[in-house]
Amino acid sequence: MKDFDINNPDVFLQIEIQENLRTVIDPELHVNIIDLGLVYEIEASQDNKHIAVLMTMSSRYCPMSEAILNSVRNCLEENYRGYSVEVNLTWEPPWSYELISEEGLKQLGR
Repeated sequence: MKDFDINNPDVFLQIEIQENLRTVIDPELHVNIIDLGLVYEIEASQDNKHIAVLMTMSSRYCPMSEAILNSVRNCLEENYRGYSVEVNLTWEPPWSYELISEEGLKQLGR
């Protein structure tokens, strides 16, 4: 995921969204989507009341992809009532184990 720009007035909202997305757990790996490195970008605007998340899955054939995408959407809609929510799936760059955080690796027992 990209670094946050502290000059952006919405940066604290973006950080808060990132932390809320830690509650979304990959049902197969039992690790949250942030520590798995599945979330590439979070854009949020308090003025426009809009949140956009760009993310990927660990595989194009992930059987739980719809469940994860719905969980992300539900998490954001529940925590940010009145905001429009957009969750976009991308395959570029492809996900790899190098994207997993240290905490994620610990949770996976590695």
